[in-house]
Amino acid sequence: MTLVQEEGNVTAGSVGAPWRIGTRGSLLALTQAGTVRDDLIAAGHDAELVVVKTAGDLSSEPVQDIGIGVFTSAIRDELAAGTIDIAVHSFKDLPTEQDPRFTLAAVPPRHDPRDALVARDGLVLGELPPGATVGTSAPRRASQLRALGLGLDIVPLRGNLDTRLRKVSEGDLDAVVVARAGLARIGRLDAVTEALEPVQMLPAPAQGALAIECRSGDSELVEVLSALDDAATRAAVLAERALLAEMEAGCSAPIGALAEVVESIDDDGRIFDELSLRGCAAAIDGSDVIRASVVGSPEHADELGRALARELLDLGARELLSTPEPVAGSSTQAVNAPATDFTHPSPMENNQ
Repeated sequence: MTLVQEEGNVTAGSVGAPWRIGTRGSLLALTQAGTVRDDLIAAGHDAELVVVKTAGDLSSEPVQDIGIGVFTSAIRDELAAGTIDIAVHSFKDLPTEQDPRFTLAAVPPRHDPRDALVARDGLVLGELPPGATVGTSAPRRASQLRALGLGLDIVPLRGNLDTRLRKVSEGDLDAVVVARAGLARIGRLDAVTEALEPVQMLPAPAQGALAIECRSGDSELVEVLSALDDAATRAAVLAERALLAEMEAGCSAPIGALAEVVESIDDDGRIFDELSLRGCAAAIDGSDVIRASVVGSPEHADELGRALARELLDLGARELLSTPEPVAGSSTQAVNAPATDFTHPSPMENNQ
């Protein structure tokens, strides 16, 4: 880890000792943490980045094999030890169980949470021929891709975003599926050949959102960071992660969720906010997908997420999630639930 040396007894966040923001060393992580640093500086607080090596950076194994929280635990360890003051995470990488040592001080406005296809020759998903090789790091993406019944060959993929994009440009793969938000943050939206709508593929809970943590006892810093919080994003992400927690599933499980705060009108013509949440659980072999949705108050985001999780479990999600992974190189054609089986479509689906 690159450490920032304190000078004398000055207070962190002052001119003499900037707030130390812990982050992974990848281009994406540095870019994400850099936005937080720049926002703090713009608000009059000195801040700088501190790079922390994590187990995920040192391993080429699939995420589901090296463990939940692999990209966040090292950063949290440094935060607890006091060698950094602020931790910036991709929210979807955090374990769902709250750690009392830390406070989620801010959830900034979310980037587009959709998944994105990067394919050879500018192809969209429906144009890929049967047997085309598609790389992804996530069982959630693999299961939903198989469920579309396109006969694609889904292969595991690790590495940073540039490495994944090169797999396509150099001809090793026909396509990859990655988070659109990550490409946006590093300025590579030009590589996207199709943004996958939620009716095709529900994103991971909290995809596209950042989590900014500090130590629970640092009340001054909690107040400083709270200025970066976006209430609508926090409510949406809270609902999605509550669904994941209630299902007792980790961040690598084949579960998708997407919540949005939308405006509604009551019978008297009054406008009010509602939280629309949809979720799915998929068999890893693509043989079935269970989908459900719910609408409620943003103030009850946690309860909404847990209620939808219980509905998915009642519909058989637990059994579906225990489906074994298919043999490498095989593809599954069948799916029992239609990809458009949602009662509350997202406004984002019309945002081309």
